Amino acid sequence: MRFPLALTVKIARHIIRHKLRKTPRFALVLQLEPLHTCNLTCTGCGRIREYSTSLKDMMALEDCLESARECDAPMVSICGGEPLIYPKIKELVAGLLEQGRIVYICTNGMFMRRELRDYLASIYSPAVEPTLARLLAEKLISEKEAEAIRKAKPDGRPAIKPSKWMYWNVHVDGLEYTHDLIVEREGVFKECVLAVRMAKILGYQVATNTTVYKETDVKEIEQMFEFFSSLEVDGHTISPGYDYDAAKKDMVKRLGRQPEDFFLTRAMTRAKFAKIQEWGERFTIFGTPVYQEFLAGKRELTCTAWAIPTRNIRGWKAPCYLMTDGHYEHYQEMLDRVDWDKYGVVNGVARDSRCENCMVHCGYDPSGALGTNYQGGDNWKNFKYNFWPRPKPFVEGAKVPAFNGFSIGKGHLAEAKAAVQNGLAGARSAFQNNGHNGASAGSCGSGTSPEKDDLLAKLREVKPSNR
Repeated sequence: MRFPLALTVKIARHIIRHKLRKTPRFALVLQLEPLHTCNLTCTGCGRIREYSTSLKDMMALEDCLESARECDAPMVSICGGEPLIYPKIKELVAGLLEQGRIVYICTNGMFMRRELRDYLASIYSPAVEPTLARLLAEKLISEKEAEAIRKAKPDGRPAIKPSKWMYWNVHVDGLEYTHDLIVEREGVFKECVLAVRMAKILGYQVATNTTVYKETDVKEIEQMFEFFSSLEVDGHTISPGYDYDAAKKDMVKRLGRQPEDFFLTRAMTRAKFAKIQEWGERFTIFGTPVYQEFLAGKRELTCTAWAIPTRNIRGWKAPCYLMTDGHYEHYQEMLDRVDWDKYGVVNGVARDSRCENCMVHCGYDPSGALGTNYQGGDNWKNFKYNFWPRPKPFVEGAKVPAFNGFSIGKGHLAEAKAAVQNGLAGARSAFQNNGHNGASAGSCGSGTSPEKDDLLAKLREVKPSNR
């Protein structure tokens, strides 16, 4: 079947139980943000900007676990910020699994192999040597790291172990050039691929998480699915980029770009996702087929943001993951006090202007599962999608030219590096117009990044006699 039976049954039971009780609103997925600190500054992400004054703050471990108990969602998505920076991430994952939750760790992948090595160290015995030999042969660990695994002493902390109840959910917004451009750092895509490969060898479930923007080349997204299918990833989450307030402000202030040049309108989303149902047949796309129809413009759905609530350092964020009108101390308080009828789009009319272009999964994917806009045959569609066989890995995806940037010396910073090395002022032209010369219609994002700024600062320091 497409998804593990135990997970599918757990979520179905949760929905049926609340339907029988006639619970008006209840949580399906908890978006848990124990911190907002991140090691990257991804274009299109407003999190570290919206909470810029509290980046050093973190939720206590017990507060995180109590939040999961409080809303009782069967699934918890640990996000942020970068969750692997959270000092108690091991204990948090272990605690949520002990509660019987399905756990997704939404990571940019940069610290993932560190956690995988910690797991190997926690279970090391001579029987692990063949695995270490394979990882060494495939250059997923170094000799020094292998020796550290062998000699590690128990520290009393739980390791993040492979489990049918847990997924690594790795952020990937395209192939190498595009993804590194989006996350504003070269080498990130390569590290993500290494982490995915290592995790699959060790028996973990791994998914990818992709956001589609105005500049996204849809063909590239299809190639990305093909490539990661060849690595036998277990599924993909994909959602349209939405111009929420924090992201728009960052786009203008930090990058000097207009949000309408980057984010999608509803019409653009439907054009970009015209093939989403075809992708759902070829690849394991997470979410309901009803939501896929919505993305493709074949039906309307109403927003059910209350079904995927967000809990962070300030409380329960309302009304949704992307819009912030307030924070509440308790989940039920948020459900009771928020006027949910003020939000979303109904019959093509936005109740709140900020909702006009939103078709994001955290607002609309639950609608497909909950039947809020039920049409005849929807239950059968969902049943068939979940219980029919999983699409087979696309072996030919290994031939996709995924490493088309940094790995072959053609990353978005290549010309700036050349300028620093050669002292050629003319090379700066590659970064005029906010990096648009380096980002074609087949790429996402802008060329602006802290790395590029540092390189250009060095360029300005080159003596005039060298220019």
